[in-house]
Amino acid sequence: MTQTRTRLERGRSALGPALALVHTGRAPTRAVLTAELGVTRATAGAVAAELEALGLIQVDSRPLGAAGAQGRPSHRLSIAPRGPVALAAQVHADGFRAALVGLGGRTVATAPGSMTVPADPAHVIDAVVEAGARLLRETGRRCVGAGLAVPSAVAEPEGTALNPLHVAWPAGAPVRELFNRSLAAAGIRGGDGEPVTGFAGNDVNLAALAEHRHGAGGGAQHLLCVATGHRGVGGALVLDGRLHTGSAGLALEVGHLTVNPEGPPCHCGSRGCLDIEADPLAFLTAAGREPGPEVSLLQQARDLLREEYATEPSVRAATCQLVDRLGLGLAGLVNILNPDRIILGGLHRELLEADPERLRAVVAERSLWGRSGGVPILPCTLDHNSLVGAAELAWQPVLDDPLAALGVG
Repeated sequence: MTQTRTRLERGRSALGPALALVHTGRAPTRAVLTAELGVTRATAGAVAAELEALGLIQVDSRPLGAAGAQGRPSHRLSIAPRGPVALAAQVHADGFRAALVGLGGRTVATAPGSMTVPADPAHVIDAVVEAGARLLRETGRRCVGAGLAVPSAVAEPEGTALNPLHVAWPAGAPVRELFNRSLAAAGIRGGDGEPVTGFAGNDVNLAALAEHRHGAGGGAQHLLCVATGHRGVGGALVLDGRLHTGSAGLALEVGHLTVNPEGPPCHCGSRGCLDIEADPLAFLTAAGREPGPEVSLLQQARDLLREEYATEPSVRAATCQLVDRLGLGLAGLVNILNPDRIILGGLHRELLEADPERLRAVVAERSLWGRSGGVPILPCTLDHNSLVGAAELAWQPVLDDPLAALGVG
């Protein structure tokens, strides 16, 4: 009896680590799961069976190897196709969007994005939560929690948006409190009948987390992510699989590195910050284009780069200018942080793809570690990675303890 209880407790303690391995694609088979967990085949089989019973994964016993292969074929492990989801929400300078994201970072459903952001954070959070609630009603999926990505550093433990520079919110807006209040009012509940818990984080931090688990950052030990979305520039650092957010959630405000001392004034009070020297508005301005109201600044900048880079000298010159500013900022970060990989998102991804050699040369020339070893610089690969990262916040309690998070005794 004691031996049976010990085996059961060991298996239950392995549920979270096992689910995390399947979630991030590191355990495609039961044999790999056994090796990664360091348990017996029987224990790994019991763990996989319990995760399947919880509706989280799918175990397929059909042969995986080719006909005539040596040894017993291992069971395949995958995400349950009709499993639960997290409600993911994002607010940015040009609008907001809601989505449902399952395990594995898979987007199940997405609501149409809005192009307006009310000045009252409560109004926009209510609107994006209602969009998410509609998706849940339409799909009939069980919700495990909710995550919100915002264009601001989010102070911990309060969950306040400290400096929402590119939306008209007051500094210190209590976004996590407002998010949880809105989730409760919308009647979004988990499997135990209780209101789901909402989490909030900086949009680039969450993009980096998503890319590390499901995209271009996979396997990196010291991952630096720099991105420009709709306005401004943000950065994030993932160390050994976890976001480095500093003592109060405010680390890696890379947008306020000075890359042009004679540049224009920045919102922060300094001059020539990366935030205003390497974002979509900076690109359009450098190319001599007047932004229009029809689509977002990010989309206008992307369209201009894709359609006119090859033929228009002013667009190539603007690209060179932003690449040089971005490279200078990245070089400073490389000197300080010594990452083993850099990934670029938003318009920065497009700039990298337009002139990869120039950006890598600027970073190598300006950074000690870049000259001595070279740091891989790669484009982000996930669509809506901040939304996927917001969902990761909601999934984390399930990854930590599936039984407790799903209300199973």
